Amino acid sequence: MRIKLTWMILASGTILAVAPLHAQTYDPNYPVCLQVYVPRGGYIDCSYTSLSQCQATASGRAAQCYTNPYYAYAHKPLGPVYRHRVY
Repeated sequence: MRIKLTWMILASGTILAVAPLHAQTYDPNYPVCLQVYVPRGGYIDCSYTSLSQCQATASGRAAQCYTNPYYAYAHKPLGPVYRHRVY
């Protein structure tokens, strides 16, 4: 019984480890993404360099454009500013 249970756990772990993984949705090289809605799901395409370029593609479709939350070259807020006191 114990050996059978061990093999079942090992087989389950192997099956779960071999399961396909999803690719990264957001491309960090482009600042704008297009989300397209279709009856059985949809997809996200982050390959636009401007909002107007994305909006032209989305025109007439069930889609929306938004800024890429993972854009690699986005301006990051600066950390705390340390000021030196002059005595």
